[in-house]
Amino acid sequence: MTEQTFEVIVVGGGAAGLSGALALARARRRVLVIDAGSPRNAPAAQVHAYLGREGMPPEVLLADGRREVEGYGGEIRPGEVVSAERRDAGGFRVALADGSAVTADRLLVTTGLVDDLPDVPGLAERWGRDVLHCPYCHGWEVRDRAIGVLATSAVAVHQALLWRQWSKNLTLFANGVEGLAQNEELIARDVTVVGGRVTAVKVEDDRLTGVRLEDGGEVACDALIVPPFMTARAGVLTGLGLEPAEQEMGGHVIGTYIAADPSGATAVPGVWVAGNVTGLADQVIGAAAAGVRAGAAINADLVAEETRRAVEARREGRR
Repeated sequence: MTEQTFEVIVVGGGAAGLSGALALARARRRVLVIDAGSPRNAPAAQVHAYLGREGMPPEVLLADGRREVEGYGGEIRPGEVVSAERRDAGGFRVALADGSAVTADRLLVTTGLVDDLPDVPGLAERWGRDVLHCPYCHGWEVRDRAIGVLATSAVAVHQALLWRQWSKNLTLFANGVEGLAQNEELIARDVTVVGGRVTAVKVEDDRLTGVRLEDGGEVACDALIVPPFMTARAGVLTGLGLEPAEQEMGGHVIGTYIAADPSGATAVPGVWVAGNVTGLADQVIGAAAAGVRAGAAINADLVAEETRRAVEARREGRR
């Protein structure tokens, strides 16, 4: 069966991937977006801090993006990419879970990351609703409420001080992390520190009401801040020789990412990345901007190659 060929294949149909595809389609490139349909922000009800799109449901933003890409001739295909490899003839071959394959001259990988949560019963079910992470994404919605912060390392001090901007009613659950109760910054900012490990979250009428501690005690809160371990979805890239690096904060590893230059170009020629697979801190608007930068860089790279070939052809008298 003949495999379809594109100039660029974008792996991942979130804000970064669609924005990159839009830039490429407007540059008159033959571009295919392969979308597994599992965006990181799917549990969230709204997108925030995106100028002109404030409060829009994530699924609406993506639907609008798909229509825009297709409006310029780009193609969107649902599916899961299982591998990518460099072809002897140049470019790349991308294999999908349904057994099909497509080829392209360049790849843009925007597969995002996975939020790995602490093993506390009930956390995952509330993720993106009232178990939260990013204050710029959700802080306004829980302002002046009773907010808890679940420590997983000493980085929790930074988290608590940051969330203190949105509420004075802030409790940091030490959860086995030593020395938090004596932290001068927390004391100065009137952050309450509760010792003991958190063993479960309490939910009533489909809303978080508090946490349960290992000694049987309970502490009320309306929202719980949980810093996840952020793992880059890098399976497609490892097959091309790109291994994730560790992201540190305050001496603690908080996740993994694929290294790239400011345009998104990786160490493998012809492969770019954008969004959370390379920038763990990117919000939706940042991921979209990174996708546009990568799309423009890919187009420039293709133009440079086409120009080189045209010069060679002219010198050889073939045109």
